Amino acid sequence: MARTMPAELGARSGSAVGSVLVATGADNAIAPPWPLSSILGPLGALPTAPGLARRYIYVVLAGWDLSAMTGDAEIIVSELTTNVVMAATGPGGMPAYDDQGRLPVVWLRLLSDRHWLLIQAWDNLPEVLGTPVARRAGPDDETGRGLEITESLSEQWGWETVPGWRGKCVWALLRAEPGTPGFPS
Repeated sequence: MARTMPAELGARSGSAVGSVLVATGADNAIAPPWPLSSILGPLGALPTAPGLARRYIYVVLAGWDLSAMTGDAEIIVSELTTNVVMAATGPGGMPAYDDQGRLPVVWLRLLSDRHWLLIQAWDNLPEVLGTPVARRAGPDDETGRGLEITESLSEQWGWETVPGWRGKCVWALLRAEPGTPGFPS
């Protein structure tokens, strides 16, 4: 069964996002050059989202015979979804709904050719709620380490906005090591 993302999730050609979307009529169907792909979402940007994202990583990577990548991938997806949840949380810890009363959401997409794993976290948060910036948290800071951790565990990471859409995609690229189960010979 083909899974599709909302039509708003178009992207620039040649980008980490655009390279995995192919326009088909009014819809953007997932037709990546990657032989393995999976999508989860939308998930409400609630405190339960990071836990669901970790379980999703566990199940999908086990099914792809890439379980050796699960630890790092779970940490990264947890950090990326936690950032969306924190940005979508208002004063007092309550969810911040948009001006039309809708809860912000996040979609997760995994792509792999067994040499590489691309993790994408799409959200529909307005830019005013912030953009991803890695920073050095102080020893007493309770937050601020997520993108630094993502940077240390991945080969590359980045984020992109999509013209005409108010959300963004934050992505991280992990390399499978030779000898990893599922790694092509």
